[in-house]
Amino acid sequence: MKATIFKSVGNLELVYKKIPKAKPGEVVIKTTATTICGTDIHIVHGEHPVEPNRTLGHEHVGIVYEVGEGVEGIDVGDRVMSGSCTPCGTCYYCQKNLPSQCIGPNNDFSNPGGWRLGNTVDGTHAEYFIMPYPKYNITKIPDNLSDEEVLLLTDIGSTGIAAAENADIQIGDTVAVFACGPVGLCAIAGARLKGASKIIAIDGNEKRLDLAKKMGADIVLDYSLINPVEEILKITDGKGADVAIEALGKEETFQNALKVIRRGGCISSVGIYSGHIQIPIEHFAGGMGDHRIITTLCPGGRERMSQLMTLVSQNRIDLTPMITHRFHIDDILEAYQIFENADDNIIKPIITF
Repeated sequence: MKATIFKSVGNLELVYKKIPKAKPGEVVIKTTATTICGTDIHIVHGEHPVEPNRTLGHEHVGIVYEVGEGVEGIDVGDRVMSGSCTPCGTCYYCQKNLPSQCIGPNNDFSNPGGWRLGNTVDGTHAEYFIMPYPKYNITKIPDNLSDEEVLLLTDIGSTGIAAAENADIQIGDTVAVFACGPVGLCAIAGARLKGASKIIAIDGNEKRLDLAKKMGADIVLDYSLINPVEEILKITDGKGADVAIEALGKEETFQNALKVIRRGGCISSVGIYSGHIQIPIEHFAGGMGDHRIITTLCPGGRERMSQLMTLVSQNRIDLTPMITHRFHIDDILEAYQIFENADDNIIKPIITF
């Protein structure tokens, strides 16, 4: 099979690997669609270490190819997907309702967590892959939903919406979303679902700001033309936003999020940081402002995916406008380059097989 592997920092290759075989308790998926995530780019840059020759990728739609002994309720030919975090369902963190932090059924607290595909096991940028803990993760796709309608739910959809959920957005809240990349756009959709009355999107890309409006933003601010902190304070009559979602993982956007939240407000930090983050005391009210800072890693599991697909079926969310480019697996290295450099106004590419 064809597979996209990490060789070394800055070096990916499209190679042939053996098609995996399903051992007892395992399921092999034949990939029909996948996409590239910002986390994959962090791996390429060496900002998140993985083993050499690891097959990358963690977002997918596929068809069950082989079912190992002891797996029930899953049949060859089923059309399926799963979250990018694959909880075991039984460990300490799964039982604490933190499936993204899953450490496996042996409760190994040194385990890095529930993100396995393309990280600690081979991932979805291949024609076939093994699904971790299929009993808890494989989710059958309703016939009325297409691959493209559900593909982005597997990571950025679940993550962005969770950023809004974990911030405990209340009906009528004002929410500022810093950075309108894929996760930020999904956070806008999540804020709308949670009942925010005013959603302010901040980015420097006109195309992404236009898409932010489609996802539910009421006001868009181009930071290259206007000071977003001053403008948000003006919009809120000096009070500040109830919630600021940081969806980029940069010091500057984190600081701006801190500057615009009201006393008692919340920063929902969902960007992945590759550098140090500092909290200036003057913007943190000396630690006395009743602020909350929360972080979110993509919630996974079968029921989470089923709930998100219900939102799509009921026309509550539509993430397909974010799919801006399409590639065949043979051209995936080109797709990586375009996505990494944000060329051609790319938001998300879809890779087919």
